[in-house]
Amino acid sequence: MFDLIPFRRRNDDPFGQMLKSFHDMVDTSFLSSFGSSMQPFRTDIREENGKYLVEAELPGFAKEDIDIQVQGNELVIRAKRNELVEQKDDDNRMIRQERRAGEFVRRFYVDHIDEENIKARLENGMLKLDIPKRPDDEQTRRRIQID
Repeated sequence: MFDLIPFRRRNDDPFGQMLKSFHDMVDTSFLSSFGSSMQPFRTDIREENGKYLVEAELPGFAKEDIDIQVQGNELVIRAKRNELVEQKDDDNRMIRQERRAGEFVRRFYVDHIDEENIKARLENGMLKLDIPKRPDDEQTRRRIQID
C-alpha cells in the first residue's frame, strides 16, 4: 500500500534519551581516574583459626598513604592519593602540570576482635590484615534454655 515512515515512535522520548546519555556518561569508569570513591577498592575477607583475614587491592599506594582505624564496631580503611605531574622544557619553563587527588574509603562492621594485636602489611599493592578475635568471646556465650 503506502510506505509509511513514522516521524517519531511513541517510546522515543527525546528528554529520556538525553537523560540516559547523561547517566551513561557519568556512570563510566573515567571518573575513577580522578580518585572518586564511587568505585571502592576490592576486598576479600576470610575467617580462619580464630582470626579474620582481610585482603584489599590498593595498587599504586604507598603505606604512608593508607590509614587503618578501628572506630567502635567499624574497621575503616582509607587510602589517599595526591599526584602532581609536571613537564618542563629545556629552559625549565612549565609545559604541562596536572594534579589528581582522591580518597578511597571502605568501612566494615567488626565485633569481638582483639584491636591491640591487629597486624597489617602491604605487599605489591595488596594490603593484608590479620585481625584476631578476642579469645574470651567463646566463653561469654551461653545458651538460654526455653521453659
